Amino acid sequence: MVIYQTLINTIYFFSSFLATGDSFTSLHYNFRLGISTISTIVKETCKVLWDELHDEFIPTPNRQRWLQIEEKFREVCQFPHCVGAVDGKYIRIIKPPGTGSEFFNYKKYFSIVLMAIADAEYRFVAVDIGAYGRTNDSMIFKNSFMGRSVYNRSFDFPPPEPMPGTNGPPLPYVLVGDEAFQMAGNLIKSYASRGLDAKKLNFNYRLTRARRMVECTFGILVSKWRVFAKPIQLKIETVNEVVKCGVVLHNFLRTKEPTIERMTEDSELTSISTFGPRGSVAVSAMRDAFADYFCSDAGRFQWPDCNV
Repeated sequence: MVIYQTLINTIYFFSSFLATGDSFTSLHYNFRLGISTISTIVKETCKVLWDELHDEFIPTPNRQRWLQIEEKFREVCQFPHCVGAVDGKYIRIIKPPGTGSEFFNYKKYFSIVLMAIADAEYRFVAVDIGAYGRTNDSMIFKNSFMGRSVYNRSFDFPPPEPMPGTNGPPLPYVLVGDEAFQMAGNLIKSYASRGLDAKKLNFNYRLTRARRMVECTFGILVSKWRVFAKPIQLKIETVNEVVKCGVVLHNFLRTKEPTIERMTEDSELTSISTFGPRGSVAVSAMRDAFADYFCSDAGRFQWPDCNV
């Protein structure tokens, strides 16, 4: 009976920590547990939840999974060949001792980076956690993303195919990102905002519809787990475990109860700094091909759309 009650108390205060972001001192007074005990429980519980749940709820995506994601983006956002929306957010932390400016970002506070690919059902497909706050989106995405990168083609995307309703040319399956990213063969972003014709405006509209999925995913994460809405005063390795736990529990809840939250793009998390070198001529031509398709009879969206 004592063991059972202890387990219930542990679950209750751990949930309180994630849901409210209360400090360990506050939890110490509320639950009459030592601060060192609370620290150990939080870190070990987060690690166990990630280890037990991530294979099921954030599995490494294969080609079949990418095609399932693409089907949903096509249905919800009218963006064929989109296999995910990518973005990065700062997770605020208290300055770790002896780290200098490594975690100090352009918004003038200390942070780590949560980089994520999201699907059209507001779930995380892949995450990269723990990069220094001073690092930008594109560099994180190039150098380390769960050991894979779209820039070196280590994601197992399906091969290029003709767009629906056409006979070619084949176009690749792509991720959509904001201006912080450098375009690549499997990653596209919107056109620059100046001097756009109707075709480019229409493409930007379509891409924004798809990219908002990752913004809403972050919004739901923070609305559920308020620990991410304030600076986290823990050791870096513990912060990483807390973020991993929050992400996998987010996917768990989205899978079990997919419609319980109101969708919002206001995540209260700050986006990573802009770093947007131009893509190659070939990649720009590929984006133009998407834009042409969206204004064709086969790819036209009924409203609001271009008239070309």
